[in-house]
This record gives sequence, structure tokens and C-alpha cells, in this order.
Amino acid sequence: MRNRFLTLMSVAMFAAAGLSGAALAVPPATDHPATDQSAKTDDHGFSPEDRSAFLDARVAALKAGLKLTAAQEKAWPAFETALRETSKARADRRADSHEKWKDIHEHHDVIEGLRLRSQGLTTRGAELGKLADAAKPLFDSLDDAQKHRFAILLKHALKPHGHGGHHGHGHWGMNAKH
Repeated sequence: MRNRFLTLMSVAMFAAAGLSGAALAVPPATDHPATDQSAKTDDHGFSPEDRSAFLDARVAALKAGLKLTAAQEKAWPAFETALRETSKARADRRADSHEKWKDIHEHHDVIEGLRLRSQGLTTRGAELGKLADAAKPLFDSLDDAQKHRFAILLKHALKPHGHGGHHGHGHWGMNAKH
């Protein structure tokens, strides 16, 4: 049963990854330059609407994978709000820092790069602390199997779209075997 669940979750994750790959394979049209801000894309070819859609899918996958009880559902809205706020803040920070990083790279300003990275890590740490606080009531209500799935699915939900790959990070202390 466990292997079947893991296989189904793997298929779902690969399907989501396949959809993101398809989005990358289609370059934005250059014949008609976009004047609408919503149509602009980032370095990875994703528009804000694309990012929003992928976040919606990751949040839905996390919730579906947990198979929450009616009692557990009560703790979901606060966690989902915090997760969405964390994702939005991260996307906003990336957009704001893009030009700064470009300037830092052009001028080889290593010290300013260290400062900018430090600020980003401090801000990210505070955001993750707020997310942990919002997740605790939900996490505490989960059974062991749900906690296992939560660790795996949250890792994928927090990954910014367009930044695939495994960077050696674990599942926040959980012994996830998959």
C-alpha cells in the first residue's frame, strides 16, 4: 500500500514537472512585444500568472496528499495563508533584487553581493519562522503517515518554480524514505 502511494505521488510530481518543462519549451512570442505587465516573463520564461498557477497546484497537491480529516481541515487555512505569503514574498524579493544582482555581477562587487545575500537569508529565515509557527497546529494534528507526507510535499511546495533539482536538503529532520 505504501509503495503504491509513493508510486502515485511520484507520478503526480513527474506529471507536474512535465507540465513545467512544457512551459519552458515554448519560448515567449517575440513578434508582438507585450505591453501588458501580466504577460511579461522572468528569466525562466514564466509569467506571474504561470507562477501563481504552479503555486496553486503545489498547494493543492500538498493538501490532497495529506488527506486531512474534518478536524485537521480547521488548521489548514492559517497554514495555507502563511505558505502563500511566504511564496509571494520570495517572488517579490527575487524580482526586486534582480537588477541589484546584475549590477553586482557587472562590477564584481563581492562585498555588496555578500551583504545582499545576507539580507536575503535573514529575511527568508524570518519568513520560514512565520511559516513554521503557522504550520505547527496543523502538523501537530497529523498522524505519523501524514507527517511523513507533509515533509516531502512541503519541500516541493516551497521550491520556487523554475528552480528544479535537489540541493542536498533533507526533509527537515524527518526520515523520509522514498
